[in-house]
Amino acid sequence: MSELTVATVIFVATYAAIISERLDRAVVALTGAALMIAVGVLDQREALVAIDVNTIALLVGMMIIINVLKRTGVFRYAGWRTAIAVGGNPWRLMVGFALFAAVSSAFLDNVTTILLMVPVTIAICDDLGFDSRPFLISQVIASNIGGTATLIGDPPNILIGSATGLNFVDFVVHLAPLVVLLLPLMVAGFWLVYRRPGGLGAPSPVARAALQQVDARIHIGDARLLRLALGVLAITILGFVFHGVLHYEAGTIAMFGAVLLLLLSRVDLHPVLEEVEWPTIFFFVGLFVLVGGVEEVGLLDRVARRAVALTEGNVTLTVLAILWFAAVVSAIVDNIPAVATMIPLTFAVARFLFPELAGLEDGDLAIHPQVTPLWWALALGACLGGNGSLVGASANVVAVGIAERRNEPIGFWGFTRVGLPFTLVSLVVASLYVWLRYLAF
Repeated sequence: MSELTVATVIFVATYAAIISERLDRAVVALTGAALMIAVGVLDQREALVAIDVNTIALLVGMMIIINVLKRTGVFRYAGWRTAIAVGGNPWRLMVGFALFAAVSSAFLDNVTTILLMVPVTIAICDDLGFDSRPFLISQVIASNIGGTATLIGDPPNILIGSATGLNFVDFVVHLAPLVVLLLPLMVAGFWLVYRRPGGLGAPSPVARAALQQVDARIHIGDARLLRLALGVLAITILGFVFHGVLHYEAGTIAMFGAVLLLLLSRVDLHPVLEEVEWPTIFFFVGLFVLVGGVEEVGLLDRVARRAVALTEGNVTLTVLAILWFAAVVSAIVDNIPAVATMIPLTFAVARFLFPELAGLEDGDLAIHPQVTPLWWALALGACLGGNGSLVGASANVVAVGIAERRNEPIGFWGFTRVGLPFTLVSLVVASLYVWLRYLAF
């Protein structure tokens, strides 16, 4: 068999095993990665290069910061303040948490937001007697939508910004208006999914009575550690905002923040590291190598080029094809490696569509007004497509991983059956937005 056939078989078999949920997905992904190396699709050096170290460092660094910050009780405090404010009403609580996740994801990035919110959400739902899974799914969907709005909101945007030189303000101006349009549609979608009476449960009379007596301030622990951790988190977020000026990748900034907080707080390192979602980290390691294998043999490139060729050079069709193709691939292989693969392809497409610009350097070509709609289409497709399946975005995997560790299993289909309809609706709206703003006139 050809190398292309072997890599494709390994890729398809691995994803089939992940979707079946019969084995731990981290083990399955690492097995697929090992097979890619064993059969010679990738050598050891190529496998290491395929791993997006920036993303891994971003995840680990933010997990460490959040694990220290969790010790102060501030997230439990904020969660209980919200629960008290809505009187324990499950629907209002879901909407409040979802909107908070969407807004926070634009500034913290969606993975960090989920790391902050999921443990608190599970704890509050346990105390009030709710099934936490609808709350978790709604927060993940909201975080992926909200994270679309900014450069630092979602890892694919970070990759696109790094490759093109488009800055924080560019992303806000071009993508945030669409996110504002999508948020009320998202809330309406949650109502349709969970509208049946008792669909979210209801607090018991005892829990409702106890809620009125709760003093949320009791959850605040070490005030000094809280001030220190919030200060380091603020510095880290500023680092994300100004990463272009600092010339550091987001993963480097996150690790700087983690090291600074550990150094200043002097907390015991071992418990902090024990709470890092290592299965999630190793799942992504395996996934990156797996996707690197099919990228190495040209599978993704062949599929992408064929899809774009169907547009026959029509700019409108090509832009929309990139949006939808990015969404489909993101839902299948995770939006980070999908975007990493499609960035060089998009440069090639730009030179094909606009031959008069072919002589420009990549940096000048990327920010040319005729070309930028391609990048916004890629960003929207990848970020919104991340809701299409469990493996579509880092935030999805992180949330489900935490829930599983706390005996709240969601599973591949448990997430996908809710996330996929939201993805399709948001992509239709995004297509109209891109067409009206960039292509119609």
